[in-house]
Amino acid sequence: MALQILLYAAIALTALGVAGAVFLLFPRRQPAVEPPGELHPTVGRVQQASFSASLIAAAPRGYIGWIEKQVIHAGRPVGWSVQGIFTWKISLTVVGVVLGLLFIISGGPNPMKVLLVILGTTLLFFLPDVMINSRAHDRQEAIKYALPDTLDQMTIAVEAGLGFDAAMAKAARNGKGPLAEELIRVLQDMSIGRSRRDAFMELEGRTTQEDLRRFIRAVVQADQYGIAVGDVLRVQAGEMRLKRKQRAEEQAMKVTVKIIFPLVFCLLPVLFIVLLTPAALNMIETFTGIDAF
Repeated sequence: MALQILLYAAIALTALGVAGAVFLLFPRRQPAVEPPGELHPTVGRVQQASFSASLIAAAPRGYIGWIEKQVIHAGRPVGWSVQGIFTWKISLTVVGVVLGLLFIISGGPNPMKVLLVILGTTLLFFLPDVMINSRAHDRQEAIKYALPDTLDQMTIAVEAGLGFDAAMAKAARNGKGPLAEELIRVLQDMSIGRSRRDAFMELEGRTTQEDLRRFIRAVVQADQYGIAVGDVLRVQAGEMRLKRKQRAEEQAMKVTVKIIFPLVFCLLPVLFIVLLTPAALNMIETFTGIDAF
C-alpha cells in the first residue's frame, strides 16, 4: 500500500514538473483585456468563466504566440483555435492519467509501468502541438510547390493584356490548394477597400515560405516605385522555375546518401550471409572433419 502511494505521488510530481517546465520556458503572458464573449481571431470565443481561457491567460507569451502562428500558417482549420488546442491538451492529459492509473493498478505497480505512463501522458499532452505543426508544415510545403506554376499563369495572363489583379484572380480561380485560397483572400481584402500593399503584407504574415515572401516584396516595391508588374512577374517566374529545378537536383543528389544506411544495415548483411555461409561451412568441415551440412 505504501508503495502504491509513493508511485502515485511520483506520477503527480512528474506531471507537475512537466507542466512547470513548459510554462517556465518563456516569460509569463499578460492576460489580454477583452470584453466578455468577444471573438478573438485565433483564440476563439473568450468567456470569463472558461477554464481553457484562464489557462491561456496564464500561459507563457512565447508558447501562445507559437501556437497562434501555427494556426495561422495552417490556414485556420475548423476547430483548431488556441482555446480548442488547450482544451484537447487538458482532455488528453486527463485521459492519459486515468488510463495510466488503471494500467498500474491492474497488474501491480512497478517502475517500468510508471515510466510508460509518464511517457504516454507527456506524449498525449504535446500531441495537439505536433498535429497543428504538421498541418502548418504541409500547407506551407503545398504553397511552395504550387508557386512556380501560379506565377507562370499570372505572367501569361499579364502578357496577354490582363491587369495584375485580373491575372491573379484568374490564377486563383483556375488553381487549387492553399496558394489559390491565399490569393483569393488577398483579392477579398482589396475588394473591401484595403490597399494592395496592405493586402500583400497580410499575406506575408500568413506564410513562412521565403519564395512567396520574396515575390510579395517585389510586388510591393513595384507598386510603390511604379515599375511594370509584367516585368516583375517575368523575372519572378523565371527565378521560381530555376529554384524548382535546383530543388529537384538537390533531392536527386541526396538519394545516393540516403540509400547508404538501408544498404549497409539491410542489404549487405543478407548478401554476406548468402555468400560467406557456404565458404565458412566448407572451412569448418575441412579443419575439423565435422560435416557441417
